[in-house]
Amino acid sequence: MKITIIAGARPNFMKIAPIIHAIQRKQHKGENIAFRLVHTGQHYDKRMSDTFFEELDIPQPDVNLSCGGGTQAEQTAAIMVAFEKDLAAYPTDLVLVVGDVTSTMACSIVAKKMNTQVAHVEAGIRSFDLTMPEEINRMVTDSLADYFFTTSEVANENLRRIGVSDEKVFFVGNVMIDTLLKNEKRFVKPDVYDNLHLQEKEYLVLTMHRPGNVDEASKLKRLMHEIVTNVHGADIVFPIHPRTAKIFSDLGIDSGNLHIIEPLGYLEFNYLVKHAKAVVTDSGGITEETTVMGIPCITLRDNTERPETCTIGTNELIGTNPDNIKPILDKLFAGFWKKGSVPPLWDGNTAERIVDVLLKR
Repeated sequence: MKITIIAGARPNFMKIAPIIHAIQRKQHKGENIAFRLVHTGQHYDKRMSDTFFEELDIPQPDVNLSCGGGTQAEQTAAIMVAFEKDLAAYPTDLVLVVGDVTSTMACSIVAKKMNTQVAHVEAGIRSFDLTMPEEINRMVTDSLADYFFTTSEVANENLRRIGVSDEKVFFVGNVMIDTLLKNEKRFVKPDVYDNLHLQEKEYLVLTMHRPGNVDEASKLKRLMHEIVTNVHGADIVFPIHPRTAKIFSDLGIDSGNLHIIEPLGYLEFNYLVKHAKAVVTDSGGITEETTVMGIPCITLRDNTERPETCTIGTNELIGTNPDNIKPILDKLFAGFWKKGSVPPLWDGNTAERIVDVLLKR
């Protein structure tokens, strides 16, 4: 069995790593399975992609399609053109895509038009917000896939509602958590931890990158003001996303407890998260990791495609109104945060279950 695995952006790398390792274990046992790794180049900053291959022990890709930059349409088109040529040159039994980035949708379309089966890892998650490019990517990919690997019963139900038959849906758990649990003992203390004299559970980690939060300078400035002034003097470590950095430098925010740093690799970033008092974010994946690590998480979004992180885990969805920040931070510092627990099958064995399904089919 030949599988082509697609990766293109930072969130993909944590998801493909355990799948590749599971395939390699099957190969060592003599199973007839092979993979080709295609990097679309959607994220082209070394800190946003190459570092992850090194840290997570992922083999170098068989090809990098170098499709970074451009508008949504330009990038989608570039990936489709480049991947069509690659797939024609290297036919496969199955194209495996993960998550909800542009590469996921673009390569799924190409594969199906070339009569190749598609497996979607992290299928069925929905925010029901069509202003998010990722939501459109999910919907298109799930309209084409042949195998749907899901993280929760909520995702299963979303797929049933759009008519996906149960025999195509496989509730396997969360590959992101495979990577987290495998590497938790390998987390690396970043230099910033000692340089800033950070203390365990006495600082916050902040990430923001979504257009609705960071593209409008006045909105970003208000959000930052509310966060900085309501953390009771605690340090805030902000590994700044390139998208956010373009606007942030002109805001004139200068506070002694706010520390802007460059993006970190996976092992260093998750060290910071594991030892933090809490995380403030607009990311989806981070809410899953904080849930498993038991770290309070405040999400600056009006919706989430990962509701189990709120209903079961440690995440609180507070919306994007800056006025909501002070009350939730007061709750955190008063010690009233929910304990949370780990969703079913988020146990570190998801990739093994995925590969077992593919081999049986």
